[in-house]
Amino acid sequence: MEDNRLVPYSVHLRREVYDKLKLAAGQRKASALVRDAITMIVEGDDEFNGGYNKGIRDAMNLIEFDLIASRLSIDDTTVSIHLCNQLETMIVHQNVKGKKNGKAKT
Repeated sequence: MEDNRLVPYSVHLRREVYDKLKLAAGQRKASALVRDAITMIVEGDDEFNGGYNKGIRDAMNLIEFDLIASRLSIDDTTVSIHLCNQLETMIVHQNVKGKKNGKAKT
C-alpha cells in the first residue's frame, strides 16, 4: 500500500479568497477542501476523472480504516488491503505532461 502521510504545504491567499474558502468549506475542514482541489489539478484538469478518482480514494480511505475489513484476513492479507489494492487499479492516470497551466516565467 502507498504511503498516505500528509506533508505540510503553506499557501498564501488574499483575504477575500480566504473568507470564501472558509464559507465554502462549511463544517468540513478547509485544508481538506484545498487538498482535494490541488490533488485534482495535479492529476489532470478533466473534471470527471478528478471527481471519479476522488470517489475511489474516499472509498479506499473508508475501507482502510474500517475495523471489520482491517481485522478480517484471508491467506495473511487483510480484506482492507486487498480491496484497497483492487480499487487503486481503478484510478485513472491522466497525461498532464506538456500541459501548461498559468503563465510561463520569463
